[in-house]
Amino acid sequence: GEVVLYNVFYEVFTVCTSLVAMDTKGKMYHARNLDFGLFMGWDSRNNSWMVPARLAPLVVNLDFQRSGKTVFRSTNFAGYVGMLTGMRPAAFTLTMNERFNIDGGYIAGIIEWILGQRDGHWMSFLTRSVLENATSYDEALKMLTDTPMLAPAYFILGGAASGEGCVITRARKTTLDVWKMDPAHGLWYVLETNYDHWRPPFFLDDRRTPAMLCMNRTTQAVRKIP
Repeated sequence: GEVVLYNVFYEVFTVCTSLVAMDTKGKMYHARNLDFGLFMGWDSRNNSWMVPARLAPLVVNLDFQRSGKTVFRSTNFAGYVGMLTGMRPAAFTLTMNERFNIDGGYIAGIIEWILGQRDGHWMSFLTRSVLENATSYDEALKMLTDTPMLAPAYFILGGAASGEGCVITRARKTTLDVWKMDPAHGLWYVLETNYDHWRPPFFLDDRRTPAMLCMNRTTQAVRKIP
């Protein structure tokens, strides 16, 4: 039971920030953090959330190969078979963020699946399928926008070519919005936390504003990425 819950945890609760950016030379960057299990127990001794602290030692960098050649890479948790973060070399990068929405997601989607209505995909298994099978940015975009899911989500997709980057806002059955980078008009990055980008974030959880402030202070003329 614990292993199963671990592997479907996105459909329960995660919090994240992801971004795709392009520097003045056209080089693309994709960054993310993942707060897995935030608010689920506080460790007063270590002054940290319990679930993220326990997951930290399980972080691994994985190289998935077929016939001796790398198909995609992922930073993941040991024992977690889905994909939350990944890249397909010379093709695209992909992260996901949870979308807080009562549109049948979370437990309702899981209950439907248990009761036999299984047209929707588990989110992290969909992202794994995209990393395994999509061979281009456009193909990944189509899979992420067209596939029914058990829970709403944000997919943050970056491409190998300059200017390829977007945030896909998903309901369970449909795509609500694809917010694309537009460097020619000053939109040199797209950034997503856990709220629709066209709406203000929840005032007690505004991670978007400080993240955008940091990006704007950094400017597009990125000198060095650690």
